[in-house]
Amino acid sequence: MATLNKYSKTTSGSIFDETLFARIADDLYSNGYSIQPAALPEEVSGALHAHLEEINASKYVEAGIGRGDDFLKNEFVRTDEICWITGSSTAGQKWLDWTAELQRFLNQRLFLGLFSFESHFAHYAPGAYYKRHSDAFIGEANRVLSVVTYLNPAWGHEDGGELVLYKDDKDREGIKVVPLYGTLVIFLSEEFPHEVLPAQRDRHSVAGWFRVNTSINNKIDPPL
Repeated sequence: MATLNKYSKTTSGSIFDETLFARIADDLYSNGYSIQPAALPEEVSGALHAHLEEINASKYVEAGIGRGDDFLKNEFVRTDEICWITGSSTAGQKWLDWTAELQRFLNQRLFLGLFSFESHFAHYAPGAYYKRHSDAFIGEANRVLSVVTYLNPAWGHEDGGELVLYKDDKDREGIKVVPLYGTLVIFLSEEFPHEVLPAQRDRHSVAGWFRVNTSINNKIDPPL
């Protein structure tokens, strides 16, 4: 588990909402996770939602497990599809700018040592799911903090598709989060197993991970 220090000093005057960042930091320090309903600024969430209409279906790929040579498609575990965010679009860049400011704040407040960020759009067709899993790769503590936001206007409880966040490996009940538009869920990647339940209609989200620098010898990680 990452070491958190609540008392580091933070700068002021950010164009971003540091009140929100402070709530997230306090939650992470106290609980290891933060759930902020409809908290992503509309300038960012609106741009991401509008961009969904522009993404050609061919840009989505079937999601899998692992990375690089260890990548594996496994429909028993997950059936969603993803499209990586590179910052080539205005919407993607707004999201990356916002997460960069969050990274700066959390590093100053909690000394997490967050080094880089990777992120993608995720589309769950009706009935699609992602079974219980953890975000940090086994034996590689490079993903430190997971970030999820939702892009589903007028989503009701009857639509399903909840994120279930488990407090530990023994937890069987979990905390259910309805994927309401603009809601943010942020948690320590190694500490909280989670799953996505099947939805009754198309479900859209953005998932991302802050990573630390684990470069050793000639192995560069995170990759450039």
